[in-house]
Amino acid sequence: MGVKFKDIVNPEIINFKDLDGRIIAIDAANSLYQFLSSIRQVDGTPLMDSDGNITSHLSGILYRTANIIEKGIKPIYIFDGEPSEFKENTINERREVRQDAEKKWKKALEEGDDKTAMKFAKRSSRMSPYILESAKELLEIMGIPHVQSFGEGEAQASYMVENGDAWAVASQDYDCLLFGAPNVVRNLTISGNLSDLEYLELEKVLKHLDISREQLIDIAIMTGTDFNKGIKGVGAKTGMKIVKNSSLEEYIKEKNSNLELEPDELRNIFLKPNINTKYMIKWNSINESKIIDFLCEKHGFSEDRVLSAVKKMGNLNTTQKSLEDWFG
Repeated sequence: MGVKFKDIVNPEIINFKDLDGRIIAIDAANSLYQFLSSIRQVDGTPLMDSDGNITSHLSGILYRTANIIEKGIKPIYIFDGEPSEFKENTINERREVRQDAEKKWKKALEEGDDKTAMKFAKRSSRMSPYILESAKELLEIMGIPHVQSFGEGEAQASYMVENGDAWAVASQDYDCLLFGAPNVVRNLTISGNLSDLEYLELEKVLKHLDISREQLIDIAIMTGTDFNKGIKGVGAKTGMKIVKNSSLEEYIKEKNSNLELEPDELRNIFLKPNINTKYMIKWNSINESKIIDFLCEKHGFSEDRVLSAVKKMGNLNTTQKSLEDWFG
């Protein structure tokens, strides 16, 4: 879901030459859901191999990653760890939405309505241990590093950018700003034509809004996050007026409103997340024979198309350079 900052945050439009040579930390869950949602047959059925295993996510990882590597980008995929206990309500709500969408998808299939079937199929996408493990296996064969976070993948990716191990987080959600990501790129893996990239720089966002990061977090808390429902009737613009003229605590007291958690507990989710600081980042050469065996022999991919993607990934420089070499 992510926080709803569309009304107050205006991303810059950039293109791929702006990312040439950059290391980008990609929110794996965000990307995998995009692949599972968008890479489907006309009636909404996900791509599958002859054994009935879903392969939409593998297709997305291979071809989209090959395309961004061809553009000179060095990707790192960041995987979620254990979800916060405070996220339980959001997880349950999303599960109910998926289950309802799946029922409507199957009904549309029975009625032969492919358009409606596709609409609800996209909303029914779900993660599974098989999808996560097969995604990691493919990345390893491709020579692409991935990092396992302890908690939220966006928090881990944001830390890695702050720590200088990557230049930006790639995610569709604005939550990365709350976690302190200095740079965020949107639409990197969402579109096959790799256009309309959006860029957010935390420092510029805060300067434009004339607020602090802590105030930005308070706005998110009032509008609603994955960890709380927010305050009824408060959108991003109203929230910004409140933090500039008062405080979250004063507004709650004045309006006799309630939050699921104390404000400081919610703030600390973003200010003090559980981070894996002992990660290793190393790019390796792609293992062509293993990728053919894994994708073509095991999952029925076209060998010609796979080899075409492999060729694009020849642009990935596996030599480990200093950050000054990449960002200077």
